[in-house]
Order: sequence, then structure tokens, then C-alpha cells
Amino acid sequence: MTPRSILVFTDFSELGGHALARAALLGAEHRAALQLVYLSQSGEVPPPDVAVRLSHHALQIRQRHQIPVHAGTRVDCTVADIARAAAGHDLVVWGMAPQRGLRTWFGAHPAIQLLRACRRPVIVVRSAAAQPYQSLMVAVDFSQASHRLVELGLALHPRARVELFHAVSTANEGKLRYAEVSERAIQIYREQCRRHAQDRMFTLTDSYDARRNRLSFSLGRGDPARQVLVAQQGAGADLIMVGKHPASRWADWLFESVAQRILREARTDVLVVPHGFQSASRGAALKRLATDLPVRRVKAGQPRLPSHPNPAALQGGT
Repeated sequence: MTPRSILVFTDFSELGGHALARAALLGAEHRAALQLVYLSQSGEVPPPDVAVRLSHHALQIRQRHQIPVHAGTRVDCTVADIARAAAGHDLVVWGMAPQRGLRTWFGAHPAIQLLRACRRPVIVVRSAAAQPYQSLMVAVDFSQASHRLVELGLALHPRARVELFHAVSTANEGKLRYAEVSERAIQIYREQCRRHAQDRMFTLTDSYDARRNRLSFSLGRGDPARQVLVAQQGAGADLIMVGKHPASRWADWLFESVAQRILREARTDVLVVPHGFQSASRGAALKRLATDLPVRRVKAGQPRLPSHPNPAALQGGT
């Protein structure tokens, strides 16, 4: 998906300025139209000159990048307002100062609330935007949604290096230890899981017509959110891309998702992509698929699954 229309939320904070600059770079790269909207923090009174300041920013971006930029005329403050504004755009750029107090820990990030109300990819900006993104870290779980996530990253940032990352789960190892399976058997199972993930990574990367010096992959073990953040810091990626399963407000509160944790703890920009996301105009998007998305080939054969973590079977073989 190549964005043709980008919505930018700002509160005129430092992060709001970074978001305006990032949206301007994206708009210039894809020749996309920008819509600037002021979003007030909960309980805060917006400044009286909102319209004037938005118009000033729109004029600056328009003159510098030669792209269409429109300034919003209303102040949005609720999730319904945000979703209504985002419905007509392909991509949302979020530039808001972080919330303070207990709401930061017990409430979902506003971008997650937006994803539930409107299925649009959202970039949460944390860093200054001096140049287009140079390096992406894409968290994958080998589902069909992961394929769309990679395709979006390759199309949205056509010159950036893309590193795919997958954290191999260690949940079954705890079950094996509880069943008093030998350490050697656990190590064998762990190596099988690593090789299976590596084979699937080879299959995934080989399915795209991207240069080898642009597309790579790495693996981790354990908690996905933590491992993604560690890998991003090690690789120095400018942007983390992560998918978000559809979930209710209560589900996100009780079982904090990987995307929510990454949004809370990351110090770099994060692009959260809802599973099954749609463009503002599906008809126009379908016509663009043939040229916007990179070609993905199907590789013959399937990676061999690791042995099922059956404690009795493992004990019998040791």
C-alpha cells in the first residue's frame, strides 16, 4: 500500500512537531496529501489560535515539499472524533505528548484505541525526523498478516533496509521442565524450534523480489516484545513495525498485547498495523496493488515442524 492521503495528529508539543516533520517527509516521498488536525489532551483546554497555527504549519510544508496540505478547522478530543477523521485517510501519523499518571499504565495507548475504532496503520512518532527512515525492524509471527506487514514496509519505505525479526517461544520449555524431562531433551527441542523458525524465515525472505543487502532477518528467544526492543537497539533501526490482533478494550487491559508493550516501552518510532487493515478507498487500493506491492513468490515445500513437546515421548527417547 502506497499512502495517497496521510492524517497527522499534533498537540503542538515537541513530539507533535516531530510528527509534522515525519508526515511531510512521507508525503513528499509518496506525493501524498496531508491533513493536519489538532488533538487536545484529555481535560486540557486547546489554545485559542489553533486554526492559525495549523494553517501556518500547512503553508510551510506546502511550500517546502510541494505537496497538498490542508489544515483542520475543528478540535478533536474523543476516540469517535479521531476515528471519524482517520476513516478518509490511508495512514495516520501520531504526534502527542505522552500521557501522565496511572492512565499510562492501566489504559491502552490512544493509538491502540484508534486501531479498534478505525483499521488504519498508525505511526507513533518518538524521534526527530531529519531524513526518511533508513532501517526498519519488522516483527513477524509467520501468519498471513505478517506477509502483509512485510509488504507494507517494503512499499511504504522503498529505500530503507528491512530486517525481519521473530522471537522463538520458550513457553513449552517450562512445561517440559515441569514434567521433569531431561535437560538434553529440552536442548534438542529448543534447537529444533530454532531451525524451524530459521527455515520459515528463509522461506519468507526468499518470497520477495528485494535486494539481498536490503532484506535480512534475525531470531531471538523468549518474550516477543522485549526481544523486539533489544533487537531494535542492537540494529539501530529507525522504525519498529508490529501487527495488532483485533481485541476488545477489556482484552487489551487484561492481556497486554505485544504491540501495546512495544508502544509503551520503545524509544523510537513505532508503526502499528491492524490485522486486516484497509485503505481509505479499497477500489483505488486494489488497482494499486499490482504496482505498489513487491512481488512475493511461493517457495516449494514447507519447513519441517519440530517434534511435538510431548514429555512422555521425549523421556522415552532419552
